[in-house]
Amino acid sequence: MKPQRVLTKTAALRRDANLSKGYAAIFATVFIWSLPSLFMYYLNRFYDPWAQNFYRYSVACIAIVPFVLWQIRRGGPRIDMHAIALCLVPCVPNVIHQITQVMALFYIGPGVYTIFTRASVIFTALLALAFFPEERFVIRQWQFQLGTLLGLIGAFGVIWFQANPQAQTPSGHIALPGLFIAFTATFCWALYGVLIKRPSAQLGSIRSFGIVSFITSALLLPLTLAFGKIGTPIHAGVQANLVLIISAVICITLAHVLYYVAIHEIGVALAQTLQLLCPAIAMALSAWIYHERLTHAQVWSAAILLVGAFLAMRTKPIAMTETAENI
Repeated sequence: MKPQRVLTKTAALRRDANLSKGYAAIFATVFIWSLPSLFMYYLNRFYDPWAQNFYRYSVACIAIVPFVLWQIRRGGPRIDMHAIALCLVPCVPNVIHQITQVMALFYIGPGVYTIFTRASVIFTALLALAFFPEERFVIRQWQFQLGTLLGLIGAFGVIWFQANPQAQTPSGHIALPGLFIAFTATFCWALYGVLIKRPSAQLGSIRSFGIVSFITSALLLPLTLAFGKIGTPIHAGVQANLVLIISAVICITLAHVLYYVAIHEIGVALAQTLQLLCPAIAMALSAWIYHERLTHAQVWSAAILLVGAFLAMRTKPIAMTETAENI
């Protein structure tokens, strides 16, 4: 066999191996990102929103440390005050997102919330238009315009027609505070995704997330002391604490690492498109575990939302650095 042919065959095998690794990483990420709302819904029985997020992010911060040290050993950008200042601003909407997403689960089920969070694709695109001039050509594309309209209509419908009797108003719809909290959670997640774009590009995904997880934990500590119960782990029980640790390590740290392996190997567009599988998996698991059901109006709204999100993503991958879903 000629040397050139051997090299070509070797390169093809390497590409196939990289694609296989990328697909394995993204499908693992899709499954993992179907779980956070289920974990948080369960933990709401034992933890208040402030304590739950503080301890989840603290565990995630500890879990990411070995990856950060490994990257530092390989060289690259230093973690100094400039790097911390760079990541500080994105941490503010991230903290708001963490708190409000847990609060939203008092009003809507975990499956419905996972469907609704797909609207973050729409919000992220709109915010990117405001923050990054290079993204503004997207608004002229019909796919984006139609996708945005469908996504917003579907997102509203999914939670407005919530059928949880404990969360309903006399009119039969979700209470307005629940509607506001769910929209705030999704909007702040989109804002975080946009603001973390440049820090992540400069520092790398592992370093930036290590800093973000540390700052987020630090910001959540005084909030927990003021509004939550810092001693919750002592009273929550072994099972609840174990669920919290597993959810933090798998859904925040591991998913973050796997997602960046996926986008490196198969690209952002395909990685984000495959994330549209998350609501289906989350809904199936929630129906099995918590007996959650969608009304007919919610099913149609969910379909409209997912079609809108898909169309919006087909224009251009906006959120290049969307970290962990429902982290």
